[in-house]
Amino acid sequence: MIDPPPGRDPTAEPSAVALGPEGSGWMRLKTLVLLRWLAVAGQTIAILVAHQSYGIALDLTACLLTVGAAVAVNLALVFAMPETRRLTETEALLTLLLDTVQLGFLLYLTGGLNNPFAFLIVAPVTIAGAALRARATVVMGIVTIAIVTLVDTYHLPLVRRDGTMIEVPRLFEFGFWLAIVIGVVFLGLYTRRVASEFRTMGNALLATQMALAREQKLTDLGGVVAAAAHELGTPLATIKLVSTEMIDDLAEAGEACREIRADAELIRQEADRCRTILHSMGRTGRDDLHLRRLPLSALIRDAAEPHLERGKHLVFALGDVPGSPSRQPMVRRQPELLHGLRNLIQNGVDFARSTVWVDAEWDQTSIRLRVADDGPGYPPHLLGRIGDPFFQPRRDESGPSRGREGLGLGLGLFIARTLLERTGARLNFSNGADPFLAEEERPERCGAIAEVRWPRAAIETVERSEGATNPLNL
Repeated sequence: MIDPPPGRDPTAEPSAVALGPEGSGWMRLKTLVLLRWLAVAGQTIAILVAHQSYGIALDLTACLLTVGAAVAVNLALVFAMPETRRLTETEALLTLLLDTVQLGFLLYLTGGLNNPFAFLIVAPVTIAGAALRARATVVMGIVTIAIVTLVDTYHLPLVRRDGTMIEVPRLFEFGFWLAIVIGVVFLGLYTRRVASEFRTMGNALLATQMALAREQKLTDLGGVVAAAAHELGTPLATIKLVSTEMIDDLAEAGEACREIRADAELIRQEADRCRTILHSMGRTGRDDLHLRRLPLSALIRDAAEPHLERGKHLVFALGDVPGSPSRQPMVRRQPELLHGLRNLIQNGVDFARSTVWVDAEWDQTSIRLRVADDGPGYPPHLLGRIGDPFFQPRRDESGPSRGREGLGLGLGLFIARTLLERTGARLNFSNGADPFLAEEERPERCGAIAEVRWPRAAIETVERSEGATNPLNL
């Protein structure tokens, strides 16, 4: 779940845990059936009230048959399909188109845009924008605008029983048409944008949880390894003891049992080999269990270790701010810390020309860590969007000389940022130099800088070691 090197889509791996392609199996049949029942009830009430209470001479037979068509479709769907059925994008689109056509024909029978309920025709477009792909939403919008335009031009007039014509001035009618068209476009785009961001954020948070779970499993694996090494030690010792006794007994038997003795010696050698392997595994597991609390330098070393042999020089600097305690903080070995810091260091290694600097310092109240490199730095126009899971990188066709043009700035950094913020950190991203300076004017640390700051109480353990070692040899 960490950012890939240049040339790869930084969202490629996390997409494997995505919630599913939008528009595919998102909309339940039960939801559309329920919405249609509500629409049928509202249409029936509006028709009857307009006819009975306001004396509008409607063609009741045609109106009720139009409403009855929606009822028949609903009943057919209820009896033909299970309630739990999830519609494909095509099925959902056809269902919403059917609702739009039915409402359009009802508006034709009830005065067109003179009907104050005409604005409800934008409802199916809004649903499409929230649940379907852009192509389906565009189809819904075009069909809706076409139906509204036809209904505005061709419709049966609204007439009272006494023959009085009910209509708005033509200018107002055009205004109603324009308002509906704008509403279709605006609501379609708005709901689609908001729903897309919700889906993307959901996928990003799911990827974050999976990254954290993977890191937690790796941490817990040490305990399992230590327990296995301990349990297997006794039977291996028994095997070695028995094989040794067999060798001694067979030595007295002379040349007749030479092959059997060779086999017994092989068994003893393999038992020694297994014990050596288990000893190493057990030591690793016990070390992992003991490193629930460790010096800050050891945590940094742990995070940087996968990237020490990638051809870039990593320079570590650890020091306290003058006037602060000289002992380095003892911190908790949290999966969130390891994964987040490892991600930041990998980003530096990915884009550095030759060197990455990892600096840590502390004072009485805070701990600060800074990862800098000598690469091209962040594109200035993208600094405000670093770590945005919605960010879509622009493919740079001019070659690698353009640097980080959107690569390594999306979902991977979002995961790192989310995990580190869960530990109480605050992150800041900047450049070490103006990217438009000439090459000879750029300082040594001219590339990207990622700075992380914690309150000491957020990650420091209660106990502090008087003689903390420094695995970084600083």
